[in-house]
Amino acid sequence: MNGMLAGGWGPPVVAGLIALAIAVAGGVATRTDAWYRRLRVPGWKPPDWAFGPVWTVIFALTTASAVIAWNADPEPAARARLVAVFAVNGVLNIAWSVIFFRLRRPDWALAEVLLLWLSILAVVLAVGQVSIPAALLNLPYLAWVSVAAGLNLTIVRLNPPFRPRFGST
Repeated sequence: MNGMLAGGWGPPVVAGLIALAIAVAGGVATRTDAWYRRLRVPGWKPPDWAFGPVWTVIFALTTASAVIAWNADPEPAARARLVAVFAVNGVLNIAWSVIFFRLRRPDWALAEVLLLWLSILAVVLAVGQVSIPAALLNLPYLAWVSVAAGLNLTIVRLNPPFRPRFGST
């Protein structure tokens, strides 16, 4: 049996739990407090309420992509590459929220978002080696992070130099 059920329920459940953990960690790191509300942002910034639904769709598509790719190539080396690219991407996804919202350093987050973007490209390429349709499921993620990078750059340009203010709210 091939397709999504080839690996039984294990791969979808594990991938779903990992995606949920990454989403929760990023969500916990995201604070839209007074500091955030004081930032000057461009008029084209999506409304804050849109980020949750967009990220939910992105995580669902990325999880499906991971499961399809996992089931498409049972070779241990191929699966190890998949785990590695998804793990790096997950760490970078969480790191952006920590750097931007917790450390209050959009300037540093701008450098980090470039790494995140490259890690998504690595996911697309790694998954694409075993399944083009699964790779295409990651394109909305790449597009959204491209928009986020542009937004991050604009925030850095619109606001004065950033200095960390640890412990303040």
